[in-house]
Amino acid sequence: MTALTGVILAGGQGRRMGGQDKGLVLFRGIPLYQHVLQRLRPQVDIVMISANRNLDRYQSSGCRVISDTLPDYPGPLAGMLSGLQAAQTEWVAFCSCDTPFVPVDYVEQLERHRAEAPAVWARSAERDHPALALLHRSLAEPLADYLLRGERRLMQFLREQGGHAVTISQDDAAFRNVNTPDDLEDNAL
Repeated sequence: MTALTGVILAGGQGRRMGGQDKGLVLFRGIPLYQHVLQRLRPQVDIVMISANRNLDRYQSSGCRVISDTLPDYPGPLAGMLSGLQAAQTEWVAFCSCDTPFVPVDYVEQLERHRAEAPAVWARSAERDHPALALLHRSLAEPLADYLLRGERRLMQFLREQGGHAVTISQDDAAFRNVNTPDDLEDNAL
């Protein structure tokens, strides 16, 4: 495998979490993003965190923290754009901060099954998970253009760039997101 940068997407507004910074919400006694960091770090060479608030708290992880280059929280694609622009590697793996059980080998599986595609994302038995993606750095310019046109649909962008899903053989629980206070309770078991 080639050198990879990993980016934890933690730059959202946390609306479904009552406006809290979702990556910093405690889950099993530690911030959500740290669960993801523990699983992502062994899969990549460098980890960055895409965040738009509480930057000092994320920096305490020792990871480089990057922020959206576009205003008004335009969604996960803005964090992906910042990651692609900041990366020094050709390939960048992304994971949302609210996926504490993300498979410990999803990046390897994406890399192995990407063929010649410039973008691939995870698919479980139930559905696609486009925020668990591997993108080539060359997608930064088309992504910037896409966002400047006001587009925000992640799957549409990935498909337009010739990307495809990769089925990851894991229990669907590995892809559960913690989006709401109720999810915190449900996943705590």
